[in-house]
Amino acid sequence: MKRKLLALLTAASMLFLTSCSDKSVVVEQKAQTQITLSWWGNDTRNEYTLEAVKKFEELHPDIKVKCSYSEWSGYEARNQVRMISGTETDVMQINVGWLSQYSADGKGYYDIELLSDTVDLSNFSDEMLAYGRRSGVLNAIPIAMNAETVYINRTVYDKYGLSVPKTWDDFFSAAKVMKKDGVYPLAGAEKSIWLYCITYAEQVTGKKFLTDDSKIGFDTADLKIMIEFYNKLVKEGVIPKVEDFQRFNIDNGKYAGVIAWVSDAINYFKEPLAKGQDIIAADYTTLSGKQSGEGWYAKPATLYAISKNTQHPKEAAMLLDFMLNSSQWTELQGLDKGIPVSSAARSYLDKNNKLSGLQYEASLVMENNDKISRMDPIVEDAKMFNSFTNACNLLLFGKKNADEAAKELCKNLESAGYKFT
Repeated sequence: MKRKLLALLTAASMLFLTSCSDKSVVVEQKAQTQITLSWWGNDTRNEYTLEAVKKFEELHPDIKVKCSYSEWSGYEARNQVRMISGTETDVMQINVGWLSQYSADGKGYYDIELLSDTVDLSNFSDEMLAYGRRSGVLNAIPIAMNAETVYINRTVYDKYGLSVPKTWDDFFSAAKVMKKDGVYPLAGAEKSIWLYCITYAEQVTGKKFLTDDSKIGFDTADLKIMIEFYNKLVKEGVIPKVEDFQRFNIDNGKYAGVIAWVSDAINYFKEPLAKGQDIIAADYTTLSGKQSGEGWYAKPATLYAISKNTQHPKEAAMLLDFMLNSSQWTELQGLDKGIPVSSAARSYLDKNNKLSGLQYEASLVMENNDKISRMDPIVEDAKMFNSFTNACNLLLFGKKNADEAAKELCKNLESAGYKFT
């Protein structure tokens, strides 16, 4: 009985090892490679990204993607720990400032150009790729571009019989008309107004606030121009103090204009647009006689990078290319991360009539302006614009005169580690 059972088991085993032609069949099971991906965002972004990752895994069943995500502040803190400890994910969404912070010599992230047989770099211009280079090494690829933009509620301006402002003087003229009703021609958060004042001072002085080697090119007299300009904006009712900026005043028409990023267009103006109000992305403010765009800056809204420590560069590159250039990913992401830089992604959106709306119009204002410059991430340091606001308040509340406030700002910037020319 035991012999018969053994014979049956042996025969059954042979069925798996032989074919009808009595030739051996080799069943090869390929091991699944696991790579990791991280990003920041809200619930909507998390949901569509997870769905897009599933589509990638369906196309590549031999690759498993482990995802890590959170809202911005949590992601930023976790990223710092990961970068210091060398435990960052294989593919990651990064902020442009992190390139200087973690890869000043170009060695902090993987050189994506080494993976150009997998990542289709032909979808990106040399100008766009330059934003992701450090010391000549392609550390990251921009997803979309961003710039501070002048958004105007033309419905409110029309109510007062005013044209869309083009110059600084136009805003001061508008304030004289709107002030009686408590309406501001313009408003903005602290960083946005800081950058707006830099633009004004650059146009007045003809100097760049930051030099090519990231030193402050303004002297005390130039900083004084910025402080006095902010003081004038507030006192003459063009803008509220930055500490008083409230987004709900965009909805109720108390702010007839806003300085905000291209990427802010969807969230900032959702309600006014829903009410049928006419919100436009206006030309960049300028001095009379100057060209729109002088003193204005653009930067990547966000980028993707690959870890220098990845054990699976090929698979990471496959995922990166899918995220940047595939129609499947583009369909789900839409314009959530901005107007794509990738020509393949943009072409897909264009063919499917998805390139429209206020954010797209703001993006075109940025892209079609050849005077706009590349932003140095240092100019966005919180210590820098907080010092500026504090100096402005010294003048605004009569604690110091303009010269003293400018000297105080200069001293505080130096104390914070910023170098002057």
